[in-house]
Amino acid sequence: MAAGSEFDLIREFFTTPGGKGVALGVGDDCALLEIPAGMELAVSMDTLLEGVHFPDDTAAADVGVKALAVGLSDLAAMGAEPAWATLALTLPGIDDSWLRGFSEGFFSLARQYGVTLVGGDTTRGPLMTITLQVHGLVPKGQALRRDGARCGDLIYVTGSLGDAALALQILRGEISAGQPHATWLRRQLDRPVPRVMQGIALRRLASAAIDISDGLLADLRHLLRASSVGARLELDFVPLSEHYLACTGALDDRYRPALSGGDDYELCFTVPAQKKGELEQLFAQRNWPLSAIGSIEQVPGLRCFYPDGRHYHCDSEGFDHFASP
Repeated sequence: MAAGSEFDLIREFFTTPGGKGVALGVGDDCALLEIPAGMELAVSMDTLLEGVHFPDDTAAADVGVKALAVGLSDLAAMGAEPAWATLALTLPGIDDSWLRGFSEGFFSLARQYGVTLVGGDTTRGPLMTITLQVHGLVPKGQALRRDGARCGDLIYVTGSLGDAALALQILRGEISAGQPHATWLRRQLDRPVPRVMQGIALRRLASAAIDISDGLLADLRHLLRASSVGARLELDFVPLSEHYLACTGALDDRYRPALSGGDDYELCFTVPAQKKGELEQLFAQRNWPLSAIGSIEQVPGLRCFYPDGRHYHCDSEGFDHFASP
């Protein structure tokens, strides 16, 4: 049945049974949530704009997945277990087909990670805008933070970097790619995989962590500033997918998309050197992709080096809403 009003829209597409810890969910002025004893609440909010955070031709289900995935990535970076979400949705009008696809994508990921939608808002406006707040739980005192890196720590990242950035370059016609590569890269842009289980596992191993949303260099610099340290990065160890390599062979700077492209939603974290073996064994046992890419140094700043020892300079600082075109 077509949704004829704001309240019809909410009832048809965004009302679900209460989940764990939900005393009162969608349908009242506020949600009532129960925080278990000994736990802290981790909260993060992201806004996605059509044409900025996802291309105009993105399938509705993919938009639903990505809207939740970017928030879950923030929870992962803190080592928090996902619990609840609120959603504010601004639409030019009611499109039942789009809403059905969006809600199906959103709730498919929500079920996978145990997330209950507990409230939100719907409004009409000229541009599609999606604001999502996620709530997670972490044992008191065990949250991962950005300010714990120390001299001698090793720097790791999960997954591969730059794939989403390359997908955008292909869409803009800036580079060309064969269909298999273009299709795979586009999926990394549309459906990032939040590293939630990895973040939880890192509570007892990592000294600092951050998720990579604006580009490795930009986000790693945030971590370094918070920890008052510097770092050495080895470019040869930055993980690049086979699809990435196939599309960047002719570029003058093949590292740039991986270092400053953004939209990766992988984790970047530091680990004391004495925990290296335990970390790598854990990730290998669970078949989680992991790469050691550098080390923390006392001298402030981030220094990047080619395999032959030459210094690498990247003139891009990563994505910034108010500095980027």
